[in-house]
This record gives sequence, C-alpha cells and structure tokens, in this order.
Amino acid sequence: MEAYQRFTTEIDASNRGKTTGAFFDFDGTIIAGHSVKDMFIERLKNGEVTGQEIFDLAAMIPRYFLKSDKFEDSLVSSIRNLEGTAEHKLIALGRKVARDKLVADVFPEIRAMIHAHRQNGHTVAIVSSATRYQIEPLAAKLGIAEIICTELEVENGNFTGEVIGEPCYGENKVTAVRAFARKRRIALRKSFFYSNGAEDVPLLEAVGHPVAVNPDGKLDGIAKHNGWREILLDSRGSVGVGDLARTILTFGTAVPFLAAGLPMRVMGASERDTTNFSLSAWTSIASMIARLKLIVDGEENLWSDRPAVFIFNHVSAIDLLITAKLLREDAVGVAKKELKNQPLMGPALRYTGTVFVDRDHISDPKAALKPAIDALHAGRSVVIAPEGTRSKDGKLGNFKRGAFHLARQAGVPIVPIVIHNAHDALPRKSLVVRPAEVKVTVLKPIPTAGWALRDVSPQTRNVRRTYLEMLGEADTSVRTA
Repeated sequence: MEAYQRFTTEIDASNRGKTTGAFFDFDGTIIAGHSVKDMFIERLKNGEVTGQEIFDLAAMIPRYFLKSDKFEDSLVSSIRNLEGTAEHKLIALGRKVARDKLVADVFPEIRAMIHAHRQNGHTVAIVSSATRYQIEPLAAKLGIAEIICTELEVENGNFTGEVIGEPCYGENKVTAVRAFARKRRIALRKSFFYSNGAEDVPLLEAVGHPVAVNPDGKLDGIAKHNGWREILLDSRGSVGVGDLARTILTFGTAVPFLAAGLPMRVMGASERDTTNFSLSAWTSIASMIARLKLIVDGEENLWSDRPAVFIFNHVSAIDLLITAKLLREDAVGVAKKELKNQPLMGPALRYTGTVFVDRDHISDPKAALKPAIDALHAGRSVVIAPEGTRSKDGKLGNFKRGAFHLARQAGVPIVPIVIHNAHDALPRKSLVVRPAEVKVTVLKPIPTAGWALRDVSPQTRNVRRTYLEMLGEADTSVRTA
C-alpha cells in the first residue's frame, strides 16, 4: 500500500503507456507559492535587483492574480531586465532556490501523483509560464525530464532580454502542449492536466482528465460547473498559528507523558512497564496532533524476532516519533554519552532507558557497545541510525558498522526499517511539522548467527544496497565508515 493512495486511484486505473500525458502546472500546483518570488528575494539579497525590475514586478503581480490580459506584457517587460546577465548566474541561483526552498514547498500528494504517473509509463511534463531556470532543478529532483515553459534567448552566454517565441501562458500553453503532444503521439483526450489557475482553463478543456488543484475563485466555479475533479491540499503553504501550535504540542507533550509514568513507579510498576506505557501513549497522541499517518508494509517483522537491532535511514527529526510509534515497547535508542548530563534532554533520555555510548572507546568496539549489548541481553531491542547522523541532502549516507557489530556480538537479528518520505512531515531546514502520510517498509529480520568478524563489512554493504534499491536511489558509493 502506498502513501496518498486516495489521490492516485484515478491514475492507477488509467491507460498505461507514454501516449498518455500527465501535464502539471508549476507555481501553486506542484509547489505551494511562487518560484519567481523566491528567485527575486535571493537576487535582492545579492544586490542584483534594479529599481526598474522592482517597478516591473510590482506591475506584474496584480495582473497575474487578476488574470489580466496584460500579464504577458508584464512578463516580457520583466524578462527584459535580464539583458546582459550571464546565464550561468541564473542556473546557479535556480539550483540554490530549489535546494533551500522549493523542495520543501512541494505538495507531497502531488509528488505521489507524479510518481503514480511515472509508474504507469505516462509522459510527465511541467507546463508553466515560469522559466526553465525556476523549474529545471526541482523537476530533476522529481524525475521529470520534459519541461514546456517560457524560454529565454541567450547569446554568447548572456541573456538578450528577449523571449523565444511566445510566453507560455493562457492560450499559448495549449498551442505549446499540442505541438509537444503531436511530436510524441500523445493523445490529449487520454491525458491529465493539473492546475490551480483560471488562466489554464483552455488547456484544462483540451485534456480528458482536467484536475483543479487548490483552484482560485474563478477556476473553482468553472470546475464545479464542468464537473472537473478538484483536489484541496493544505499540507504545504504559509505557516500559520495552527502549524506552530501543532509542532510545539507534538514534541512538547513528550515530557508530560513521561511524567505520567511516575505515579506508576511509585505504585511499584517496573521501569520497563512505565517507559512502555509513556512512550506508547505519547506516540499515539503526538501522531494524532501532528496529523502523521504511517503506511506500514511488513509490520509483522517488527514483532517476529525480538530482541533485535532495528536500523533506520535518518532523513528528518520526525524519525524519532516514527520509530518510537513503530516499536512502542521494549526498545531503546542509542545516544552519545555527552547527552546524558544535558539539563533537559539528559533526564528524558535516561528515563526512557536510552543507551549512552562512550565514543572515547571507539577503537575498542566491545567496550563502546557493552551498554547496548547489556540492553539486548535484558530483552530490550535497540534502534540505531547506521548513517550516524541525519542526512543533509535527503539521500542515503554511508553506513557505519556499529549496529552490525552490535547485532553480531549480542547474537540477535538486524531488522531494517526503510522510511520512504519522512521529509513530507518535517522537511529539511524546517522547524514545523506538516500533515503527511509516511510510507514505511519493515524488512524481514536478518540473522547474524554464524557471522564472523570479516562478515560485518560485506553485510553492511549488502543492507545499504537494499536501502538504495527500496528508496530508488542510484548507488553512487558503497563505502562504509
């Protein structure tokens, strides 16, 4: 079962093959917000924006939102301000904005729909009035190779300030898409188009599957009149008071729930029982507050062979909640010894039975891993991120061998937990939890009985290779640390 499956049902039931097109508007449809704003702000910070450019942008914005016929004129005027600018500067700027801002603004539901179209073999393309420099870096991250957009003229590596052909807006979008479809023998009547704006009605009318995504007022009325599918999404966009409150409560409720177990201790309950109670209660409530839904394949593997060393790929701070909710009881995490005495985190980690590893003994694996081995021998599973730290770019990092040494020395299996899209719930560089459906695959336990010391490195590489395959990532490195 996939995350966001209710959004992909129509796609899954549609014709297969590349003669079906899946066309997506960019700003406001794939991403919440407008890429031109993010590009402009970055250039403004770099001191690259002129007074004339500010004037032209100020004239263009109301024309865009009012769907004015003069929007194309404003777009062309704005592009003229790029005359003489080196193309490589805009390429670098587009990559930076995509990495630092736009990736986190992608609606996860739309990402799932793009993936479903690709799985069905459809020809997926972005169709937008934006330029290639705004679109291409993010399109590459989404696996979209085809872009139909407003193209800028370049001579000798510099922009001339002119548009090649016509801006890709309104009726011009239909013309461009028809030409694209003819070359690739795409049947528009079998195809999909997703948009949020009324300026795209001509193209929505030209396809067999028009979809209005968070439609503006005018498009909403037209979509309802025509019986078009409408999708309303609130998983991205401006951060409101509700989002901040939800984030604070998601993590802030951990301490009260841990404290709730103290009366049980006073009444004679064991540390293990009170910790299990507190963590199970917190993860259930916190997931509801965060609007976090886990779609789990292989859930039976969480319980079939315990105690075990559970490993997970670490891409987001929300992984703490995800792994705690999955394991629920008789499981402890691993942290560096230095955290043990921190004023707030230290007591909470100690209360939950966290295993503290002394990194000063890194040259002596047996000494470094002894606390974790003791926990396993006591019947508690241990959960570790073999990358050692959170991924900085969302890609799987190199695996350290500590978790594999631990499982071998304790004589317990390794259970890989593959978290596919935790970044949907808590994006990189964000401090705000967003509503999300996160897919998790729990693989079958890997026995370590009979492993010799020389087996640890190849087994580490094999497991990492499995993660790469499950996550759909190219294996550019299989080094272990």
